[in-house]
Amino acid sequence: MNKGDELQNSTNTDSAKAKAKQNSKVVKKLMLIVFGMFGFGFALVPLYDVFCDITGLNGKTSTNAAVYNVEQIDTKRIVTVQFISRTAQGIPWTFEPMVREIKVHPGEMKLVKFYAKNESTRDIIGQAVPSVSPGLAAAYFQKIECFCFTQQPLKANEEVEMALQFYVDPELPENISTLTLSYTLYDVTGKVKS
Repeated sequence: MNKGDELQNSTNTDSAKAKAKQNSKVVKKLMLIVFGMFGFGFALVPLYDVFCDITGLNGKTSTNAAVYNVEQIDTKRIVTVQFISRTAQGIPWTFEPMVREIKVHPGEMKLVKFYAKNESTRDIIGQAVPSVSPGLAAAYFQKIECFCFTQQPLKANEEVEMALQFYVDPELPENISTLTLSYTLYDVTGKVKS
């Protein structure tokens, strides 16, 4: 082997080492990005909850009963409250509001009922999860009594009327004249300890 061949082999070896080192750096950076994205995916739900709590954009209503302490009903304003219900996939219930819409004065207490029937041949425990639209109005929709506070066990083919007692806080922003309360009913039978 002559000196030219040795020099060529030495250059090729150095080039391969440099390329391997560069590839190693790229792989490390990609792994760091993958782990960062994985961590962000886990952090996304808590971050979203914090963001929604700060801004009030999530439409979640309180899971605790409100105390009715309104000193004066705003009879100059009328707010339309609409009711929507749906069942999650896999729960064989009929679930619907007995009234689709009512007009209320802010501060006025109202009672509405929802109808539920277990259409299956087995006992099922349901849990209703509410949300309010527009999301900013959720903080002003006050539930005094609600079937969503507890789980609803229904035997096979059993039916029930469930109460919702509420008021719209008089501090509701003037530009909001319609609220939509939506419930989604889930089957929680398998999650309830016997």
